[in-house]
Amino acid sequence: MKNMQRNFHNKTVVITGACRGIGAGIAERFARDGANLVMVSNAERVHETAETLRQRYQADILSLQVDVTDEAQVQSLYEQAAARFGTIDVSIQNAGVITIDYYDRMPKADFEKVLAVNTTGVWLCCREAAKYMVKQNHGSLINTSSGQGRQGFIYTPHYAASKMGVIGITQSLAHELAPWNITVNAFCPGIIESEMWDYNDRVWGEILSTEQKRYGKGELMAEWVEGIPMKRAGKPEDVAGLVAFLASDDARYLTGQTINIDGGLIMS
Repeated sequence: MKNMQRNFHNKTVVITGACRGIGAGIAERFARDGANLVMVSNAERVHETAETLRQRYQADILSLQVDVTDEAQVQSLYEQAAARFGTIDVSIQNAGVITIDYYDRMPKADFEKVLAVNTTGVWLCCREAAKYMVKQNHGSLINTSSGQGRQGFIYTPHYAASKMGVIGITQSLAHELAPWNITVNAFCPGIIESEMWDYNDRVWGEILSTEQKRYGKGELMAEWVEGIPMKRAGKPEDVAGLVAFLASDDARYLTGQTINIDGGLIMS
């Protein structure tokens, strides 16, 4: 399965949150499969990640530093992508942030930032990408939700709300954009080996530790992985395989759906 490829030659794929983790894994899959890539992040590191993929796959890549909560920057992102490559065939809204805190200690600013990036940012990117896709009469929008889009977890009400919102956006836009042959789908990753999950393991581990049980580095994540039927954490390439399918012609009759990719942790 690792050698399976899809043909995305002459297709333009935009990926936000592309500098690391799931986003970088998705970018690598599309670079390998021949797509023209637009790799986006709010961090300068995106340029380094893009250069690595250019060298490895001889891919044509435009890397941009963009704040997905800034309307003007998002509009400029798609303008630059269309000017460079001519079309916007696939847009993957993957930029996301998380904080973990007690209900009575969480600053309002943290709550608002998580909603702004994870939900409003997804909507802004979908809106701008869809403008080009409507003119083309085709396209694929793919949104990153989370296991918390299915089931909220402790100390992260803002994150759960933001990811449930992504599913709502996905379903609403799927209805509206179907007449132009635009599919809109989402996926819910579970525990994935990434820097975000390093943070989750550390901070949840600190909060959930008791006098009887203290969690060291990696111990909480390992404990939770035992609850996964497949008995392992996911890897970015696991997620990338699903996203490549959703972006492909094989998924042209699939829209408004949200797919869990978590080794069976949540079955719905």
